Amino acid sequence: MTKSRFNINKFAFAVLSVWLSAPVLATTAPAAKAQVFTAPVPSQAQVLAAAQASFAEYFQLLALPNDAVAAADIQKNTDFLQQSFNRRGFVTQQLANNGKPLLYAEYRSQSPDAKTLLFYLHLDGQPVLPQQWSQPSPWLAVVKQRNQQGEWQAVDPQLLQHKPLDPELRVFARAAADDKGPIMMLLAAFDALKAAGQTPAFNVKVLLDSEEEKGSPTIKAIAKANATLLKADGLLILDGPQHASNKPTLVFNRGATSLTLTVYGPKAPLHSGHYGNYVPNPAQRLARLLASMKDDDGRVTVPGYYDTVQLSATEREALATVPDDAAALLKRTGIARPDAVGANYQEALQYPSLNIRGMQAAAVGDKAANIIPHLAVAELDLRTTPEADSAYLTGLLERHIKAQGWYLTKGEPTDAERAKYDKIASLTPGAGGDAARTPLDSQLGNWVYAVLLQDSNSVVRVRMMGGSLPTEQLVSALQMPFVILPLVNADNNQHSFDENLRIGHYVDGIQTLLRLLRTPY
Repeated sequence: MTKSRFNINKFAFAVLSVWLSAPVLATTAPAAKAQVFTAPVPSQAQVLAAAQASFAEYFQLLALPNDAVAAADIQKNTDFLQQSFNRRGFVTQQLANNGKPLLYAEYRSQSPDAKTLLFYLHLDGQPVLPQQWSQPSPWLAVVKQRNQQGEWQAVDPQLLQHKPLDPELRVFARAAADDKGPIMMLLAAFDALKAAGQTPAFNVKVLLDSEEEKGSPTIKAIAKANATLLKADGLLILDGPQHASNKPTLVFNRGATSLTLTVYGPKAPLHSGHYGNYVPNPAQRLARLLASMKDDDGRVTVPGYYDTVQLSATEREALATVPDDAAALLKRTGIARPDAVGANYQEALQYPSLNIRGMQAAAVGDKAANIIPHLAVAELDLRTTPEADSAYLTGLLERHIKAQGWYLTKGEPTDAERAKYDKIASLTPGAGGDAARTPLDSQLGNWVYAVLLQDSNSVVRVRMMGGSLPTEQLVSALQMPFVILPLVNADNNQHSFDENLRIGHYVDGIQTLLRLLRTPY
């Protein structure tokens, strides 16, 4: 990865994602560069001072477990961040959400004619398996740097206070990058503004989601109930990783939905010696059913799954120009060859995906028993596109499963169902949302584009990124244009163990936000 710079006037590191709710194909032509005026921004010394002063608070925030299944933990995070925003002069309030409140914060501009922009981030994080982490606890942040052998080695956290600050240091902890890092970048940006005696050029509203990693099941209802409070001229989403090249990037994200596929066997687990070769094993049957959904090249074989995505020659050409390093991708992921869904990495992301995110049937290891399990479960996540929403993809899967000879029930099968049908399964929808898209030359998109690219003529245009956010739910509820601004390093291990944030990206992110905050919209 190209190293980012601490020069406050350089924004070639920024990664940008732009789209609207209308399912209109985004143009692949370069967006016209709008003319913007950026007021003076804090000095480089003030930015670095604000960054280094924020690290203690950042570590305190990372020490708070934030899996959304634990309401008490989410409440602690919300309370902590409410105090953090209050100290910066924000007016705040918690939005009720079944014991897991969202946080709203507002900072008014001094200009009576100023527009209003709403920043969306999330304070919750993915679950953890502590034994997988290369540190005592995922909740106790560790500072690391690479040794001469290229291995990550823990170092004294006081290195974060050295001058000059080493941009290659990294903070390892759950949510370090996704998404507590960007939250602290925004708070530190306001510290830098205060130190410079400056204020934002527009009214700032902030919404911190508490269940983004669980698909934000209530965000649409909460947004509708608080539509007046959240009203703004545009939505900026601070989430996701930058492109690995560190070049300014226009990208799109696809939505995601989850499904639980359960295959039923006998009423209760049975002795494998007494009933093996007689009672069908649901784990074996589940494996065969899942195998019927993809070929050996990783392509989904469910009829119609890719049919709605039609890429033009111009779009394919634009996707091919994205500066991905194919060899580096293979090395980083540790695979010999990729799935053959697209001609390249970017093209593969344009299609809806079908991923098995977890499987369960009986037990393994020390808890294993010689049984035929009574059921087997697979959890799927489907990455949706504007052309293939969750209802469409779920319908295709249901038809495919039935075509394989399966009867779909709504829950635990009855005795009558068991007597009538040989192969019984259920397919239960979970949390998630559909995708949304905006033209690259929207007013908000042009504004962010111009702010970030004042010192750069190189733009990475990515039609769709791999991650998903609750944009469809928010946009449909609030009816406003939106932009995604990823600020963290591409190799941050989000959703996995050893999640981390590169310090150079942390400082660069503060600089990016300051340039935006000081530019009238």
